[in-house]
Amino acid sequence: MKATERQSLQIWDEYIKNLQRETPVPVETEGDKAKRIAKLKGDFVAFAKYYFPNYASAEFAPFHLQAQKKLTTSDTIYMCMALAREHAKSVVFGLMVPLFEMVNGRMSNMLLVSHSYDNACELLMPIQVNLEHNQRFVNDYGKQRSWRGWERGSFVTGDSNSFRAIGAGQSPRGTRNEEKRPDYVLIDDIDTDEEGRNQERIEKKWQWVEQALFPTMSITGTKRFIVVGNIISKESVVVKASRVADYYKKVNILDKDGKPSWKERYNLEQVNYMLSKISYASGQKEYFNNPITQGAVFKDLRFGKIPPLSRFRLLVAYMDASYRSTASKKGDYKALALLGLHEGKLYIIKARVEQTTLANAIGWFYDCHEFAQDKVSIYNYVEVNGLQDPWYEDVFQPALKVVAAAKGYTVGISADKRAKPDKFSRIEAHLEPLNRQGNLIFNEDEIKDPHMQRLKEQFEAIEPALSAHDDGPDAVEGGYFIANNKLRLLAPIATGTSRRSVKKRF
Repeated sequence: MKATERQSLQIWDEYIKNLQRETPVPVETEGDKAKRIAKLKGDFVAFAKYYFPNYASAEFAPFHLQAQKKLTTSDTIYMCMALAREHAKSVVFGLMVPLFEMVNGRMSNMLLVSHSYDNACELLMPIQVNLEHNQRFVNDYGKQRSWRGWERGSFVTGDSNSFRAIGAGQSPRGTRNEEKRPDYVLIDDIDTDEEGRNQERIEKKWQWVEQALFPTMSITGTKRFIVVGNIISKESVVVKASRVADYYKKVNILDKDGKPSWKERYNLEQVNYMLSKISYASGQKEYFNNPITQGAVFKDLRFGKIPPLSRFRLLVAYMDASYRSTASKKGDYKALALLGLHEGKLYIIKARVEQTTLANAIGWFYDCHEFAQDKVSIYNYVEVNGLQDPWYEDVFQPALKVVAAAKGYTVGISADKRAKPDKFSRIEAHLEPLNRQGNLIFNEDEIKDPHMQRLKEQFEAIEPALSAHDDGPDAVEGGYFIANNKLRLLAPIATGTSRRSVKKRF
């Protein structure tokens, strides 16, 4: 036996020992045992906690239980669940629910499908291991390993319940358990990053799902067809399945209020730590079901040296403050850009892009003031559209007074009430040509600053659908518009009469 095989066997043996250790059998009479089994068969949560304590380390989230109830009370359903990474989609829908249905006599033939056969086998393995080595399950339902077949990726229990793993593209035709067609088909992580970049391969895989996999189920019999995964490309099997599903649920790592969707397991600090260690685009893809095509509009963003501040005629500090006054990973970012125009180039000197409080965001204007000192004049603006007029007077101004009192002086901040056209159109029309011509420059001295990196990532994520956060680029566009207008007003007025012609006249 090779060293790697010995190591794998040791890991496998240790896994089984841990499972057996974590599922001790209670001492009880046969009568009490029968009552307990009957009670567990009627209560999914209690069933999961009793038989799978090693997996049920946190309470279920409402979205888990809503989907579970749909599955266990429906004879026919097509379900799609787009869940963020590490939200127990495989454990709940690939282990707990099918075994709960099996012991209740509502499932006899399960197919588990993934992007490859090996991955499907790995996902099916927890069922096989628990049927054979979970002491509580064996104590209540007997030894499940049967003579009919007990192989990796394909096995039949002593009660004639069949389980089979299938890789995408493999033939599922004729998959029967005696006269019974598959009644529980789970597609788990069928999409891959590589295929997400090739629409032809996605279409081919979807045709296989529609034409080969789905029809394996009986027209008249029980059938539960479940697709789980996270959305990693704009057009994927999960996305396509969501359009035809009877029940569709999308769950991001944070809800609409910026709180963990599975608060029973994660806290906001833990989530924010994970998000802080990966790029904005990666976080949107893996945890928010929002794949972004980086560089679709703004390609090859440039970092360069900023001229001395004294060479600028003026600077503009422009803020997109968003509507929300509390920190929220789901809500808009508050964004401020300190900009300067010099010799046709737009320089992004400082950036602040964060989901934070309004008071903290107002403090950014003071940071800009202290940075520039008396080297150059700064015009401070905050975006205020018609709908936000009450917000500017009732929320922003009082918050500014509080910050000014704490700082000991006031920084003047004007309201930009420009009637703005479509956000994507103006960002693209005003800033993309600058970038394409090499005239949009990020401060190279700020290249490691997380705020400047966030601004860069938001620029790279800009696309017509505007599915990503765009508050940073919006602030840059607003500041660029103001700076252009200010410089036009300061430009010398041309008289149309040359000095030579004046001399001749006199």
